[in-house]
Amino acid sequence: MEQKNSPFDLHLLTDLAVESRNLTMQRTGQELEGVRLDEEEVEHAKITRIRVMNDRAAQAIGKKPGDYITIETRELQQGERQLHEYLSGVMAKEINTLVNYPGLTKSLEQEPTILVIGLGNWNATPDALGPRVIHHLLVTRHLYDAAPADARQGMRPVCALAPGVLGLTGIETAEILKGVIDKVHPDLVIAIDALAARETHHLASTIQISNTGIYPGSGVGNQRIGITQEDMGVPVIAVGVPTVVNSVTIVNDTIDKLMQDQNIAGTKMQNRLQQINDKQKQQIIQQVLQPYLGDLIMAPRGIDKLIRDVGRVIAGGLNIALHPDINQENVSLYLQ
Repeated sequence: MEQKNSPFDLHLLTDLAVESRNLTMQRTGQELEGVRLDEEEVEHAKITRIRVMNDRAAQAIGKKPGDYITIETRELQQGERQLHEYLSGVMAKEINTLVNYPGLTKSLEQEPTILVIGLGNWNATPDALGPRVIHHLLVTRHLYDAAPADARQGMRPVCALAPGVLGLTGIETAEILKGVIDKVHPDLVIAIDALAARETHHLASTIQISNTGIYPGSGVGNQRIGITQEDMGVPVIAVGVPTVVNSVTIVNDTIDKLMQDQNIAGTKMQNRLQQINDKQKQQIIQQVLQPYLGDLIMAPRGIDKLIRDVGRVIAGGLNIALHPDINQENVSLYLQ
């Protein structure tokens, strides 16, 4: 997100547009003007499409104007290959609604060059989604120009990079990326990153796709240079999966549960808790978590397996979206 205040501000603890919209509606009690919502149920998944249509709406929910697509499914956490291949196909279809491939190049006969960036720290498992996706991605740019024309049909020139993080390289990720873009001249950048969620049920079960770019580390309070079309000079598609939640979320959800469930809290305590307003609740959370736990970030159990599985789903979706000859039925053959 573009703006950060207190680490205990519940509205700033998510990278997901669907959560930001829901939180803002809860706060205002009304539909948001300038935000269009479309929901669709498909097999094994729910797809939510949000369009932020103007700057006023963007300021209200803390998301740039543009399109945000959320694919929610518990099947991401299962290890069934056929389900994962199906979800890769769903993801590819949604990506392709945001990309006009012929419009990316000056010639209709020329295929656009796509640069895929795997953001994150490969040494920290919850943050290693981007590098894991790059590990499985089918890259073709180095072979594309050398191959005969008939061999190139059905494929596009794709290159990839996992640049690491500032703490590993001493260089801002956006600075590395800008240097690569100036040399490679891609027509499209796709950035993959691990996200932070406000609601625990979204962990490793939600894929967000947007055409607004990304600010690495924003969901956990880090200020970084944006990877956006304005900053990079080329269109940017962002793909992410929430892998962590903030400790503030856990404490807040516990208080809400006590307020709502009389069997847990008892009538007397529940009545007292229901008299607490948002400001007072935030003060309680702050007292519980200060001075050291306010920035505590937590990942679900089995995160290493989740990252491996989700990484293959994302890579499969990108392979299908970027290469016309790859489809849901044969995608597993092209995963590195």
